[in-house]
Amino acid sequence: MRDFSSDISDVQRRLGEAESYLAIAENRERFAVLEAEIADPALWDDQDNARKLNTEYANLKDDLDTFDALSEQVGDIEVLHELARDDDDASQEPEIESEIAAVATQLGKLELRSLFTGEHDDTDCIVQINAKDGGVDAQDFSEMLLRMYEKWCERRGFEITLNGVSEGAEAGIMSAEVTISGRYAYGLMTAERGTHRLVRISPFDNQGRRQTSFAAVQVWPLLEDVDLEVDESDIEMQVFRASGAGGQHINKTSSAVRYIHHPTGLVASSQEERSQLQNRERAMGRLKSMIAAKVEEERQAELDAIAGKQAQVGWGSQIRSYVMQPYQMVKDLRTELETANVQGVLDGDIDFLIEGFLQMRRAKSDED
Repeated sequence: MRDFSSDISDVQRRLGEAESYLAIAENRERFAVLEAEIADPALWDDQDNARKLNTEYANLKDDLDTFDALSEQVGDIEVLHELARDDDDASQEPEIESEIAAVATQLGKLELRSLFTGEHDDTDCIVQINAKDGGVDAQDFSEMLLRMYEKWCERRGFEITLNGVSEGAEAGIMSAEVTISGRYAYGLMTAERGTHRLVRISPFDNQGRRQTSFAAVQVWPLLEDVDLEVDESDIEMQVFRASGAGGQHINKTSSAVRYIHHPTGLVASSQEERSQLQNRERAMGRLKSMIAAKVEEERQAELDAIAGKQAQVGWGSQIRSYVMQPYQMVKDLRTELETANVQGVLDGDIDFLIEGFLQMRRAKSDED
């Protein structure tokens, strides 16, 4: 009978670490409080607060249920292993090995949550994609990235909403803004912030030459109840006809709204609603979130500079290359992770790239 003691000790250690970084003891107390608050019939008198409490309740329940299920599973494995070892029953080895592997996989998913240490990591986010150098190829690449994030959201069960899009003259898009909704949407998407580079034989070049093009991705947390006064004289409002990427579903009225905040250069859009007034409210809420987040980032950068810390790679830095010719490769320039499955990545298989970056960031933070 094979001895699985070291394997079981390893999953026990990892489970103990999960108990710590998920703050299980504290969250059990908070969960009990939330249960009482959610049961209060007057909860929905304040709908915004009710939604916030229900989201917190669902997230804590998910953490606690997952942790408790894994704890029970590890306990069952221990008992099975002890019985099999006492009886010298080698027939139980495949089941024990399979159970340990299953627990290890679930722990890996749970451990991803330990990588989210930012204040807003568990919030929804606003993502902006802008075509940079490369002309029509850059515009086409921007639309490819938009599709990549749509496919990624589909894989994860996240909701993605197109807030606004500016279409390219020949193909692709000049820019797009989306809201991604799901737990840790912002924390995950921070890994995508930066400049993306595409190398391929241009389908828009009659001579079939290789073209390098760039697109920039910016990510902002979608903050709730931002207490921020914005000077109306600093804002330029543009109205346009709402449409999807590629020109689908073009409205006949100019109900979509784009706000440009000149002091910061930030731009926020909304085209989801039929009413221009509702789109203005949504766009202003997003703009305030972005301004507040920018203020926080600048304050943190100042504190880091005082402490002598190196600033994190910003959104303007090149983070990833997508090479389609003369060879096939996607390479993250920060982590050195790479794959030859370019089409898989463009079809939304980017979790390994995102998680690789988050793990690298966590390791650097621990070193500091």
